[in-house]
Amino acid sequence: MKQKNPAETSRLDDAARAGWLYYVAGNTQDEIARKLGVSRQSAQRLVSLAVSERLVKVRLDHPIAHCMELSNRLIERFGLQNCEVVPSDPDAPSSPIGIAQAASAEMERHFRSQQPKIIAFGTGRTLRASVDQLPAMDCPQHRIVSLLGNMMSDGSASAYNVIIRLADRINARHYPMPLPVFARSREELQLLHNQEAVHNILDLIRQADATFVGIGNMGPTAPLAVDGFVSLDEMRALENAGAIGEITSWVYTRQGQLVDGLSNDLVASAPLQPASDKPVYGVAAGDAKVPAMLGALEGKFINCLITNETTAEHLLKH
Repeated sequence: MKQKNPAETSRLDDAARAGWLYYVAGNTQDEIARKLGVSRQSAQRLVSLAVSERLVKVRLDHPIAHCMELSNRLIERFGLQNCEVVPSDPDAPSSPIGIAQAASAEMERHFRSQQPKIIAFGTGRTLRASVDQLPAMDCPQHRIVSLLGNMMSDGSASAYNVIIRLADRINARHYPMPLPVFARSREELQLLHNQEAVHNILDLIRQADATFVGIGNMGPTAPLAVDGFVSLDEMRALENAGAIGEITSWVYTRQGQLVDGLSNDLVASAPLQPASDKPVYGVAAGDAKVPAMLGALEGKFINCLITNETTAEHLLKH
């Protein structure tokens, strides 16, 4: 083995001391310089040397390390472009708070771009909570577009449409879908989709640089049922047909296939298709949503995921 000369050994000793002071004791580079009797620039070089010579081995012993591991496993398992797993609140594992903050940060990253973007949005409680976390911004270069309408058949509006609220926060041009969630007949659906404004919006959606959607479960607690868009009898019929989840009111099976007929014949939202290379973020968490999330992942309706660690663990068990 080659022996190090005394000068080199002394410098590595100094680098090890600097590395310990920085990474273990939490000293600033100014404090390290004072304690070692060197300039700040020398202290900075010693810390860098400690890293390059592998004198410093970092072990992340924190719950976030588990989140990062889960994120990597989900990316590998489901072929995702990106996955953000946030810590869960043990007392409220289905809480949207943590994932809303993570989704908000991802939205903000897109909105900070000076390059004009088109960003499409679904609707729902978690996405609205995410929008509420955004700071006020001035983004006239961007266009935001809704993937679906938010009107009931009687003309009343859902409280969880996000486009108008989002436009107020970031001052971007916005394009709400001027449609009910469901048409009353196939003929009416054809008439609605033949409107020029709807054609323009669907064209914007096809060009979207990024998309954010919520993922809804089935059953009596499903957003579609709770918000009154389908009756409990209609929900039971969907479940009997194999429906496990919904995105922008399109219902699909555990295998990621759209359910034939029923409400899917009348849904007025933009078509739900497997994601292309552009990011489509699914934002969801909670035990009740795990089957729906698995179906969305299987169908490749999303290629990015924002969730919490409890939900991530359950997804990986299947």
